[in-house]
Amino acid sequence: MKRRKIIITILFVLTLMLSLVACDNGGSNNNKQDEFVYREIDPDEYAADTYTTHTNGYQLVWTEEFNYEGKPDASKWNYEVGGGGWGNNESQVYTNEEKNAYVSDGALKITVLKEGSGYTSARITTKNKGDWKYGLMEIKAKIPTGVGTWPAIWMMPTESKYGGWPRSGEIDIMEVLGDQTELAYGTVHYGEPHAEEQGTVELTGDKDFSNSFHTYAIEWEPGQIEWFIDGESYLVVNDWFTAVEGEDDKPYPAPFNQEFCIQINIAVGGNWPGNPTPNSGYMKDAKFEI
Repeated sequence: MKRRKIIITILFVLTLMLSLVACDNGGSNNNKQDEFVYREIDPDEYAADTYTTHTNGYQLVWTEEFNYEGKPDASKWNYEVGGGGWGNNESQVYTNEEKNAYVSDGALKITVLKEGSGYTSARITTKNKGDWKYGLMEIKAKIPTGVGTWPAIWMMPTESKYGGWPRSGEIDIMEVLGDQTELAYGTVHYGEPHAEEQGTVELTGDKDFSNSFHTYAIEWEPGQIEWFIDGESYLVVNDWFTAVEGEDDKPYPAPFNQEFCIQINIAVGGNWPGNPTPNSGYMKDAKFEI
């Protein structure tokens, strides 16, 4: 069986390596992981400013180096706009304004601003401009701090072929809570009813993910997704399920056998991180750098 892979690299910022894999992976896989995967790493062992997870067998097919100034490139990025909690009781309103998402000095900077009684932020996506099924995706980022900040790099289905969330799946490449910046999460959501698998990486000593840039990656192949931080594998998921409401389960590896797009944002507050404290005014300077 021949396999053809294609890569992507985003130097200094977003290294997205995508593979197109030709293979037959029908049937169910019962090697399900029932427990969270936890591993500590020493960041001094890795050079995140130069690291690429692996390149053998891949070919670059898409890259965003943010080597320009101003708003994100409209040929690659869309804005999601609005408020309303976004299903998690979040506090921010996403805008399409440059004050909340701009490119300078070789990096995208998504910024939370305290405006009146609320917060503005940005959420950008590659939907219908960068959509992939399978591949190696790498994104280099430096996360913000602050109670209630919730930066994330994640993937959502372009068309949601199996129905609404979570039936069509969600791949969270990285999430960090702004008041627990030593701990990063990688997660996959799927199923009907909702199920998830999650892994974490905790930095040791006085290091945390806001101190410097780190490289967050997934390698997504038919029937398996693997998560990396600075080249260190910390989660492998190779069993999941889904069903359209009122129908039988769809054949494995649904729902992760369709095109997904990249999303990058900072949420504020919500069910998981909790709301900002009264003294969280410094959040107006919270920047998520990619």
